[in-house]
Amino acid sequence: KGRRFETIGEIQAESQMVLDRLTKKDFQGCFQAWQRRWDRCVHSQGNYFEGDG
Repeated sequence: KGRRFETIGEIQAESQMVLDRLTKKDFQGCFQAWQRRWDRCVHSQGNYFEGDG
């Protein structure tokens, strides 16, 4: 966080390294959270709400 890169190549290398470290569990958690938010939107029937709770 807060790191500055000098070149596009440095950005690409760091990004690839972070992506390579992601696990199946990381992806599953992301999609499960997305589905919970999606379900909440559907159940709100167009009503306004805030937050993930």
